[in-house]
Amino acid sequence: MPIIKRMNIKLIRQIPIVDFLLAIGIYPVKVTSCYAWYYAPYREDEDLSFKVNKNRNIWYDFATAKSGDIIDLAVLVYRTHNIPKILKMIEQADPAAPLRIRTFVPHPQQSAPDRTQLKATVFQNLRLELLESLPLLSYLSKRGIDMEIASQECWEAHYTCHGNSYYAIAFPNEAGGYEIRNPYYKGCIAPKAVSFISQGQTDCVCLFEGFMDYLSFLTLRKRERLSVPCYGADLLVLNLANNLPKALSRLKAYKHIYCYLDNDDAGRRVVDMLREIKGDAVHDMMETYPLYKDLNDILVGKKKMP
Repeated sequence: MPIIKRMNIKLIRQIPIVDFLLAIGIYPVKVTSCYAWYYAPYREDEDLSFKVNKNRNIWYDFATAKSGDIIDLAVLVYRTHNIPKILKMIEQADPAAPLRIRTFVPHPQQSAPDRTQLKATVFQNLRLELLESLPLLSYLSKRGIDMEIASQECWEAHYTCHGNSYYAIAFPNEAGGYEIRNPYYKGCIAPKAVSFISQGQTDCVCLFEGFMDYLSFLTLRKRERLSVPCYGADLLVLNLANNLPKALSRLKAYKHIYCYLDNDDAGRRVVDMLREIKGDAVHDMMETYPLYKDLNDILVGKKKMP
């Protein structure tokens, strides 16, 4: 039996790391004849600091100075040191099994006129499933989002765009469209609109700019890490700061509007516009997290630069 285990480990170490990453939905951002560059697949990374040497089949993380083979990488990706479990998970993600390969392919860039013209037809063959894809759940986990909350609030969308297949996290809006997100793409399946989550009879509403802020709010509230003056408040996600005019008629009905927006100029403009209409009914909740740009940064512990 030990011989078989050693043989399995030896064979698995021969699997190209780039193929393993492809099989779990991680796509290289830059590729040369010898190297493939990625955003680190097991942590928040904005600097493209993860490199795979394709010839030697080893990886190196320049930000953490960690390196290793495919098994060392899987320990970090799957967050366990249980080697038998890791070997099984690598085998299940083996790119030799085509049905298990689901990749994040960068969406094609369109000029402004083409994007307007194709707005209604770019996304086709939309299919919604329960959110259970490992790469998508891993992405949300890296953002600190509670998995149970994400599964309750979001869908997994599969669709085609210009003949290519994609999948992403999908958050519905009230007009039948979806905000979509994966590690490499942020967009919308039209129509673009706000998302409204009613809690019943209430005179309070919490306002968010994007659905990641909304998911972060629910997670922080669940973990009792956020000031929440009104637990029974309705919840409204703009899905774009410029969508505020679409939400004004509904917001005018509330006695209290709690703004959990970004700590930037766009967030302050929304608060100022609302105060011109509702005065003291508007509460700037960004004052409760002055060291962070937004709610998600609280979750991941990313403070603003001084």
